[in-house]
Amino acid sequence: MTRRISWIRAAEKDFKKFPINVQDQMKNALDIAAFGRKADIAKPLEGFGSGIFEIALPYQTNAYRAIYAVQLDEDIWVLHAFQKKSKTGIITPKQDIDLVKERLKRLKEMLK
Repeated sequence: MTRRISWIRAAEKDFKKFPINVQDQMKNALDIAAFGRKADIAKPLEGFGSGIFEIALPYQTNAYRAIYAVQLDEDIWVLHAFQKKSKTGIITPKQDIDLVKERLKRLKEMLK
């Protein structure tokens, strides 16, 4: 059974600004999640418990991220998509973590 991939509108808008190659690879990773598996470029997002994953993809000299949830609903929910510009190594920037927390909270309330 394949699950539907749903998007927070702002995440989808940001995602569409990514290079086409990045979008294609991330869509592939989301399709794998929709089949109940985890792509090699996805990993659990630390600090969120189970069910929240981050797709991390270096491309040329940039880094792109997409955060998705698998345990909220019947759907896979893409919560956030961004180009990582932090100079803190591989750590996801705090402002992006805070945004994911806020979107996750609002989505949970909406799905009740």
